[in-house]
Amino acid sequence: MVAYHSPSDVEIDRVFHALADTTRRDIVARVLAGEQASISALAARYEMSFAAVQKHVAVLEGAGLVTKQAQGRERIVRGNPERIARARELLARLEELWMARFRQIDALFPDTPSRE
Repeated sequence: MVAYHSPSDVEIDRVFHALADTTRRDIVARVLAGEQASISALAARYEMSFAAVQKHVAVLEGAGLVTKQAQGRERIVRGNPERIARARELLARLEELWMARFRQIDALFPDTPSRE
């Protein structure tokens, strides 16, 4: 069994800040799908400079969503599914809170029988 520590507010803020950008979400999706790509290979996929992609990867790395590993002269970017799982767990808890609120409202306003 793997024990997860509860992420701090700062960690959660970093994750959602990182995922707020379309390019960063795309990078995460690519590397989580198994595409082990160097930063230069990723940069070739976008209409932006190598430096811009490098900054996006740095934000993702700071949020723990990806890791970089040296492989020769390249830096290979890999996804961190554990961090995505933690974000998903937080969203699931928030969703459950909302669903509980809806159930409370539903209990206050039971279905009225139709008048025929």
